[in-house]
Amino acid sequence: MTTPRPAHDAAPPRGCPAHADARTVERLYGPEFAADPMASYTRLRAQGSVSPVEIAPGVRASLVVGYDTALEVLRSPERFSKDPRRWRALADGTVPADSPVVPMMAYRPNALWTDGDEHSRLRGAITDSLGRVDPDALTRHVEHSADTLIDRIGPKGRADLLHEYGAVLPLLVFNQLFGCPPATGDKLVEGMSGIFDADAGSEKANAVLAEGVAELVALKRAKPGPDVTSWLMAHPAGLTDEEMAHQLVVLMGAGTAPQLNLICNGLRLLLSDDRFAGDLARGTMPVEDAIDEVLWTDPPMANYAVHYPIYDQELDGTLVCEGEPILISLAAANTDPGLGGERRTGNRAHLAWSAGPHSCPAKGPARVIAAVALEKLLDRLPNIELEIPVEKLEWRQGPFHRALAGLPVRFPPISRT
Repeated sequence: MTTPRPAHDAAPPRGCPAHADARTVERLYGPEFAADPMASYTRLRAQGSVSPVEIAPGVRASLVVGYDTALEVLRSPERFSKDPRRWRALADGTVPADSPVVPMMAYRPNALWTDGDEHSRLRGAITDSLGRVDPDALTRHVEHSADTLIDRIGPKGRADLLHEYGAVLPLLVFNQLFGCPPATGDKLVEGMSGIFDADAGSEKANAVLAEGVAELVALKRAKPGPDVTSWLMAHPAGLTDEEMAHQLVVLMGAGTAPQLNLICNGLRLLLSDDRFAGDLARGTMPVEDAIDEVLWTDPPMANYAVHYPIYDQELDGTLVCEGEPILISLAAANTDPGLGGERRTGNRAHLAWSAGPHSCPAKGPARVIAAVALEKLLDRLPNIELEIPVEKLEWRQGPFHRALAGLPVRFPPISRT
């Protein structure tokens, strides 16, 4: 049963995160949350599968931490919309337009923030264009890009793999797949990285991102090629320049910062967890197992998949109100104690790629890129190890991603291939 929508002049119903609630409001930002998000998720679970949170100063939302409840939201487009134009607090100015989380949550005319027929049209253009990518060619390009980067760091015997490998490799792959010149790619990465951090520089980063995608769209209108950007432009969906720019933002968002996080979180696990480190010492590469583990326990996007209730309703006993944002904690849902604590090797039922009509359309290529990046690095630097204890690694702040700030390593120097 759903709760009837109240009249506009009625008192706000209890349970809406924008109003008084007896439950504790957990902050999903700041150094404490970045260092130990699982502690926050544990406290939230004690309050139920849906709890009030603050994702930036003065910005309230509900966070779903239960696996089954997350699936209920993700698979119910008739009850929960993706369209941020429904966000009441942003529309009425309660949340200022320059809030650091707005660039990651505000409406853009893309497949991520649309519903129904418009979503089908835009997503169809994306999936059809990505479907033209040759998996073997992708693998070869990732291998070549990885070798190029390893040749740079190999003779030095030490590196920050986040900045010198994990951050650069997805950019090289993106530039190749999307026909993007390196200078424009630099702008795209700078802008996208900035809005993921959701800090004071988010607004400026959003402007840099917009500049970069506009450059790429103009370039491909003038000179199309055998690349995803050109295929999108030629798709029967007939995307306008504005729609092209916003589809590219979605694809850039999925293909760079989260890809960096998946690669580096995977390397962190492989180099620090005895279950995997022991296999490496014996010369085997449990890369696929490590990727599964990361996608379950440290997914690149920890809290996102934003939805808006279409009407006031109960969600697992909690009243959620029309126009109030609901975030899915992909990390908390994946580690829901109700799922059991067994090792999930080979189990792909995690929510790291989301689920339902808005599940990630590029999860296949993303996994290929991460697996090849890890295998190539471990093959060429077999004696690599963390330069500092794993517990000393720092995590970047922000409510949305699970992202290391650095990944310093050392290894016996090698010569270039």
